[in-house]
Amino acid sequence: MSTPTSQSSAQPSAPPSTQPSAQSQIPESAASSQLVSINPATGQLIQQHLVLNEHAIERTIARAQGAYDCWRQLSYSARGEILKKVAKSLRSNKQQLGQLMTDEMGKPVKEAGPEVEKAAWCAEHYAEFTEAYLADEPIASDASHSYVHYQPLGPVLGIMPWNSPLWVTFRFLAPALMAGNTCVLKHDPHVQGCAQGIIQAFIDAGAPSDIVVNLPIENSQIEAVIRHPSIQAISFTGSARAGAIVAAQAASEIKPCVLELGGSDPCVILADADIDQATDIVTLSRTINAGQSCIAAKRVIVEAPIYSAVVERLKAKLGQLVVGDPNQLETDIGPLARDDLRQTLHRQVQQTIHQGARCLLGGEMPSGDGFYYPVTLLVDVPAQSCAMVEETFGPVMVVSCVEDAAQALSLANDTEYGLGAAIWTQSEEKARYFAEQLIAGQVAVNGIVKTDPRLPSGGVKRSGYGRELGPHGIKEFVNAKQIWLK
Repeated sequence: MSTPTSQSSAQPSAPPSTQPSAQSQIPESAASSQLVSINPATGQLIQQHLVLNEHAIERTIARAQGAYDCWRQLSYSARGEILKKVAKSLRSNKQQLGQLMTDEMGKPVKEAGPEVEKAAWCAEHYAEFTEAYLADEPIASDASHSYVHYQPLGPVLGIMPWNSPLWVTFRFLAPALMAGNTCVLKHDPHVQGCAQGIIQAFIDAGAPSDIVVNLPIENSQIEAVIRHPSIQAISFTGSARAGAIVAAQAASEIKPCVLELGGSDPCVILADADIDQATDIVTLSRTINAGQSCIAAKRVIVEAPIYSAVVERLKAKLGQLVVGDPNQLETDIGPLARDDLRQTLHRQVQQTIHQGARCLLGGEMPSGDGFYYPVTLLVDVPAQSCAMVEETFGPVMVVSCVEDAAQALSLANDTEYGLGAAIWTQSEEKARYFAEQLIAGQVAVNGIVKTDPRLPSGGVKRSGYGRELGPHGIKEFVNAKQIWLK
C-alpha cells in the first residue's frame, strides 16, 4: 500500500471510476429474504427489497474498503467538489426524493422537500469548511515543532433511522466522507427506497465508486457488520434501547461510536415569556414530522402565573392543525410511520390520563386506513406519569404547571434523557442561568431546538454520546495524530 500524501493538497493523477448503476441492483442469489415498505397513509404494501446474505454483505463491505485507499488521498477541495455535485443531484431530484419519504414513512410533502434541501446544505457546508475544521493544530512543547494532524479511519458504518431518512443520513455521510472515510449505509428496513435514492444521488453526481455503499439487511444482521474487521467506527441514530446494544457491541470490538438517541426534551416557559411567540414555536416543535422527532418539545413546563393563558393558546393552535393525507399541501400532520408506533403512543396517552392528566384534545384511536393519530393535548400532567417519564413519539403535547423557576428547572432535569431543551424568558439573567443549568446537549433560548450543519448536536445521559455536525462532529471519526519533530 502506498503512503498517502497530504490530504489538503494531494490528488491521484486519475480519479476512481464512477458507479455504473444503482447499487440496489443485486442478484437474487445474493439475498436471503425481503424488507417490506408499507405506506403508512394507507397501510398498503409499497415494495419489497431483497436482503443481503452473508456473502453479499462481505462483498459490499469489501467494496467500501477498496474505495478507501484512493478516496482518502484526494484533497479536501477534490472531495468537496464531489460533495457539491451530490448536493446538486439531491436538489435536482427533490420531488422524487421527497415523494419517497412521503410514501415510505408518511412525511407531509410540505416538509419533505425542505428535508432534501437541508441534506444538500449539509453536503455543501462540509465541502466548504472541512479544510478549516481539520487543519493541523500547532501545540507548543519541547519539540522544535509539534502539532495534531487529522486523518481518516476507514470504512464507517452508519445505522440510520426512518424519521428523517435523508437529513439524518447526510449528517453522517457528509462529515465522514469529507474527512476521507468511506461509508457503509445500513438504513432502516422501512425506508429502503430512500436508501436507494441516496445511493443514486452519488451515482448521478459521478462520485467515485463505492465511497458510499448500501447495506439492505435485517436488524438481526447488524452485529456481524459492527464486528467486521473492515468497519472502523459506527454512527447510530435511534432508540436508547437499541443504542445500548450497538454501544456494547462496538465497545467490545474497541471501535469508536457516536450515539444520537431518544429524548424527552423539556421546554420551559417562564412567567415573563412572550406567550404568543412561545406557543407558536412550541406547537411547531412538537408537531413537525407528526411529532416523530427526537428533539421535539415533549414536556412543556409552564410557570403558574401564565399557565392558563399558555394552555388556552396551545389548545387553539393545536386545534387548527390539519391531520390527513401527507400528499396534500394543506396537511400539517401525516400518519405515524408504523402501526406499532401508534399503538405505543396510544398506550402512553391512556396511561397518562389514568394517572391524572386531563385530555383537552385528541386522545382517541381513529378508525379507517393508515396509521393516523390525532393531535393530542394533555394538561395538568403529573411529574412521574408515563408521558413525563417515557419518550413520546407522535403529535402529543404534554403540559405541566410549576410554581416558580426553581421548580421548573428541577422538573426539566428530572429525566433520564438529555438531548435538547428550551427556555422562554425575556430576562437575560434567567436565560443564561437556565442555558447553563439545563442538563442537555443543546439548549435553545427563545427559539426552537433544531439541528444545523454549523453547530454540534448530541446528547448526554441516555440520549447518547459523541457529537454530530459542526467542527466537533467531523472530528468524531478521525485519528487525531500527535506529531513531534526535533
